[in-house]
Amino acid sequence: MKNITSILILVFLFTFTIQAQKKRGYKQQLTINQQTSLKVKQMTLVLDLSDKQQQQVTPLLKGAIAFRQTAMEERKHKRRPSSDEIYAIKSQLLDNKISMKRSMKDILNETQFKTFKKMYTQRMKKKKGKEQRQRSTKK
Repeated sequence: MKNITSILILVFLFTFTIQAQKKRGYKQQLTINQQTSLKVKQMTLVLDLSDKQQQQVTPLLKGAIAFRQTAMEERKHKRRPSSDEIYAIKSQLLDNKISMKRSMKDILNETQFKTFKKMYTQRMKKKKGKEQRQRSTKK
């Protein structure tokens, strides 16, 4: 009787740990237009954008989202990039960030741009912390 109960407990523990490690659901892929629309609405709430500013920001965000999606698709189907390829990718990414920041500075007024920078730095800190947590769990 003890053997049966101990075996049942082990089976339950084993299935519980397996269930805990499974990924829960998959995110639905939104289209570029849907993602852009949501991002513009979010920025409108935070930055109090006017209609003209919304129209100016929309193509910028659409381009950035499209670039990010194509880069992710390429990364999925490629082997590990060489150091020259990594340099080119990072350089292009930084160029895109610089142009986005300059464009946003032209579109937004001073207080909106300060809020935008604060929002951006918080997002980067959060992303960096998330990457560090993922690296520590992989070891």
